[in-house]
Amino acid sequence: MRYWLFKSEPNTWGWDDQVAKGDEGEPWDGVRNYQARNNMREMAVGDLGFFYHSVNEKRVMGVIEVIAPAAPDPKTDDPRWECVTIKAIAPFPRPVTLAECKDEPRLAEMFLVKNTRLSVQPVSEAEWKLVCEMGGYEGPGA
Repeated sequence: MRYWLFKSEPNTWGWDDQVAKGDEGEPWDGVRNYQARNNMREMAVGDLGFFYHSVNEKRVMGVIEVIAPAAPDPKTDDPRWECVTIKAIAPFPRPVTLAECKDEPRLAEMFLVKNTRLSVQPVSEAEWKLVCEMGGYEGPGA
């Protein structure tokens, strides 16, 4: 299993929107960055990810699971773009902010800390466990 972080503007698609999709999940469509797309191509069903609110909130809201592998993005006819489908697993009892991640020396090399702009990014197992601990998350993958 691998770990990831999915960033979204909460006023466009937020944690509550993802939760509302239930077990059917939602394609993580609209990504138009090659590195982010390539990250989704590397994902496998069952991989876990953090759902991150960007822009003003800048915080990890909860955990999602990849439920379908990369497939053509349904929002475009351009064959270059693909996306995975994800579903919400559980919220963080306490969202973890970007500032908290930056203040934690053990997260100094985390992709989120070093490059806050990429919308889909890898998370190491050690980073995953630490952020879960910081957020009080004890569910699947913690």
